[in-house]
Amino acid sequence: MPPRPPPTHFLCLPLVTGVSRRQLSASLSAFSADVTSQDSFAIPEQAIRPVGTLHLTIGVMSFPKDEGLDKAVALLKTLVPRKIVASVKGAEATANIADSAPKSGDTTKEPLGPTSPLLTVTLKGLHSMQKTASKASVLYAPPTDSEGILLRFCESLRSSFQEAELIAVEDRPLLLHATIVNTIYVKGNRRGGKRHEKLTIDARGILDRYDDFVWMEDVPVEKIAICRMGAKKQDDGDEAYEVEAEIDLA
Repeated sequence: MPPRPPPTHFLCLPLVTGVSRRQLSASLSAFSADVTSQDSFAIPEQAIRPVGTLHLTIGVMSFPKDEGLDKAVALLKTLVPRKIVASVKGAEATANIADSAPKSGDTTKEPLGPTSPLLTVTLKGLHSMQKTASKASVLYAPPTDSEGILLRFCESLRSSFQEAELIAVEDRPLLLHATIVNTIYVKGNRRGGKRHEKLTIDARGILDRYDDFVWMEDVPVEKIAICRMGAKKQDDGDEAYEVEAEIDLA
């Protein structure tokens, strides 16, 4: 079997919105000031991911020379997030949506209030992507999802792209996570100059300290996006991934 080509794009839920940016900026700023201090954990500052890069990855895709990207974009534009949410929530959600629709012959006019968002995200805690936290290279914040609705929603999106053979089918379950620390971005990050040994950190103290830390709370999900790998510097000094296509969560 030929080796799988390297990923070039990813399907995701962007986490940086007009509502969340202030929360995330404050959280990451406080976290960075703490863990990079020589009096604390002395983590290299370059390992802390910029605010604009935060997202929940649903799946990665490979489009060498952008071949096949148009198919992924076309599929994205056919998705109806409201129907997917209703499906994963089950019959109760479907009934609620039906009840909110105007009834035939009903002339009663009620004031229109703000509509509830389809999905919201709260990021709480900090975990190591590696099983041994004393030799970690990636730390992430998981979304709280007690009913599993967010996970099932993302699994449904991933399945649509897998059925179209745009995202490879994998044996491992989907792990929703927002990467907070990644040592791969530290310049000269190979330990002791060894080319094949990643820079690792002893994250046990960090994980204990930030176990209940809330990075952002009850932020509505606004978009589903296909982004290009490789975050780029922005005019304001932040970094962000180039969005190839996106749809509103409506």
